[in-house]
Amino acid sequence: MQHTDLASFAAALPGGRQLTGFERLAGGSKKGVYRLMLDDASSVVLYAWSAAENYWTDNSTDPRDPFAEASGLDLLEAASLALAEAGARAPALLLIDRSQSIYPADIAIVEDLRGGTLEAMISSDAGAAAAPLRTVGAMLNGMAKYRGPRLGKVAAAVAGSAPQDRNAEQIVLDQGLAHLVSVATKVPELGQARERIEGALRERHARVRSRDWYSLIHGELGADHVMLDSDGRPVIIDIEGVMFFDAEWEHEFTRMRFGRSYEALGIDVELDPERMALYELARSLSLVEGPLRILETDFPDRDFMRGIVTWHTGKVLRLTGTAT
Repeated sequence: MQHTDLASFAAALPGGRQLTGFERLAGGSKKGVYRLMLDDASSVVLYAWSAAENYWTDNSTDPRDPFAEASGLDLLEAASLALAEAGARAPALLLIDRSQSIYPADIAIVEDLRGGTLEAMISSDAGAAAAPLRTVGAMLNGMAKYRGPRLGKVAAAVAGSAPQDRNAEQIVLDQGLAHLVSVATKVPELGQARERIEGALRERHARVRSRDWYSLIHGELGADHVMLDSDGRPVIIDIEGVMFFDAEWEHEFTRMRFGRSYEALGIDVELDPERMALYELARSLSLVEGPLRILETDFPDRDFMRGIVTWHTGKVLRLTGTAT
């Protein structure tokens, strides 16, 4: 986009604004993400879901699959509303437009968060991170207690547009088995242990008792998905994939990503250890399969992705008693 293209977005904001500058932000592979600098010395962030801004060649998704790729204004808006109702803060929606009168695509303008990530604060000043960690924990507690009408991405679950014939643990088992088939042909250690790993997945699944309710979860909430505002208050970002699912799926990942800081969250949620065990193994398989797919592209930081594959390969082998 050019300056002339972006000026109309600033003018559309409540009260009208003049655009004084802009920059494209990293992380928008399915939509354009731009910081707009305004004439009152403030700034906002623009999302534009334009085909020209989507760099993925395969955009087919099954709306019944809660793990399908998530992108779109409907998902963002529904997730933002549900998070607010659960007591969790996401970037404020300042303007949404589906009319394509401002730009030939769905757009949203959201608050700009300039305080850095919680992950960076934990690394640089653990003492200062204590208060936002407690706030994030309170958000997660509220989200776990917030019940959804059915399983799936929030927009689909609320609209009833993606009926499910599987429960959460079956979806995770199916995904884990599919990932095992994929990685067994690419990672010799996993290929040699394939039967043992498959048996461990099925055994863990068999121990899970059925459940007929679901919590609101982010799905990939690490400290890198928490930004701080100018007052140091935490805000959950990357919310298009927010769904109704098991809180255990959230906390297995959050516990791993927050590491020693997880206890500082003050989580007050009853988590089923059998679900946690199944989800831990399935998640590590996904963290082998996903990076391996990325390594088939021209992704630049290849050593980083290989490191994830190596670490989670070792974890899968340890979890299933097949490590040498």
